[in-house]
Amino acid sequence: MKKQGHPQYQDVLFVDSATGFKFVCGSTLQPKEKEMFEGKEYPVFRVPVSSASHPFFTGSKQLVDSEGRVDKFNKRYAQKQPPAPAKKVEEKGKKPKKK
Repeated sequence: MKKQGHPQYQDVLFVDSATGFKFVCGSTLQPKEKEMFEGKEYPVFRVPVSSASHPFFTGSKQLVDSEGRVDKFNKRYAQKQPPAPAKKVEEKGKKPKKK
């Protein structure tokens, strides 16, 4: 196996940006930021969603929509209502014209 052909495998600290939950996992990521965790310094990679904040794992029924993507989608693709047709109002005492 070539030494230069594979990225370095190391322990990386993953931080959930939604909840602040931290966990260490082996990875080939090479983040530049470092942080102390449980008495040891690890490279840090921030993730937007992890098992601590995902609705499937937390059991919550709501999806956290921090960026408003659902609202943007609904607004963009909402069915446009056609304007209601104007009703003809007949004046009292006048007969309609014959053609």
